[in-house]
Amino acid sequence: MKIGCLINVFCETPFADVLSFCKTIGLEMVEIGCGAIPGLHHCDAEALLKDDEAFKTFKSTVERSGLGISAFACHANPVHPVKEIAERFDRIMRSGVLLAEKMGVDTLVTFSGAPADCPESTRPNWVTHVFPYDGIATLDYQWNKCLIPYWRDFSKFAKQHGVRIAIEMHPGWAVSDPESLICLRENCGDNIGANFDPSHLIWHGVDCPTAIRKLKGMIYHFHAKDTLVDEEEMGKNGFFTHSGPICEGPRPFQFKIPTYGTGDLYWKKMLTALRESGYDGTLSIEHEDTEFGQFDGVIRAYEILHSMIYREPAAHCAWKASIKDYQSTFLPEYLAAQKEAKHV
Repeated sequence: MKIGCLINVFCETPFADVLSFCKTIGLEMVEIGCGAIPGLHHCDAEALLKDDEAFKTFKSTVERSGLGISAFACHANPVHPVKEIAERFDRIMRSGVLLAEKMGVDTLVTFSGAPADCPESTRPNWVTHVFPYDGIATLDYQWNKCLIPYWRDFSKFAKQHGVRIAIEMHPGWAVSDPESLICLRENCGDNIGANFDPSHLIWHGVDCPTAIRKLKGMIYHFHAKDTLVDEEEMGKNGFFTHSGPICEGPRPFQFKIPTYGTGDLYWKKMLTALRESGYDGTLSIEHEDTEFGQFDGVIRAYEILHSMIYREPAAHCAWKASIKDYQSTFLPEYLAAQKEAKHV
């Protein structure tokens, strides 16, 4: 495994300086936002594809840094019910795929998006429960008329350019948990996998080590971000509470750097589950912990992960040879089997 960072946390710092900082503290990889929600602070995929000189400068800056790129991030809603918005997001995402191909990067991180509840609506709709059964028709429309047709086409496009799609499971979007991720993958092909971000799963009750095992072979990228659940606030209203501009009440959870929400043991269990599931890619630090500064938070997150990650291939269990020798030398049933084999 390698440790990287989603660098949009450094949106006020020049690109070359960000890469220099990342290299200096020991990071090996970076995840670069290239449009839509992650912004254009360090990379504008559409602009770079149109300007050869700008692309050469971008590429040489990365190469001089000595860092690899784990993924380009382009979180968007390409199934937005307003056609102009959906088309704009789709165009940005396709540019992200083409830039990834041109840079030799094999992964694009994004969201599934959320359609409306019917063709006439202009607002995305996240269905959290089907009762009183109106939601069944909504889900049928969203998946069979919007999500599956769109993602089949986009996944085919990305695959033609050698780029995998890592969908971040996030409440508010159609793919918000492992089951919906699997549903999208089964209907649209295995070029779609998960960007496993534990922070968004923790606060709505998912056990991440278990979820990682459920998604064995489907995890294409990993965001190293934690969540601290406020048990008192969660106990009052659960996690389906509206906080923000409309309802100004305290949130039942806060995003944290790794281990500052769920603890060391939980993260070690996640890393073990990743190892057992065959994931040996990048742990990309996504720093949104408001208690830490931009640089300090990433440094601390790196130090924590560096003390936990697996750096070498799994051992071939050479120590089992001595156990086999013991069995064949001292256990009666093995001795009897050997004796019988000699007489056959």
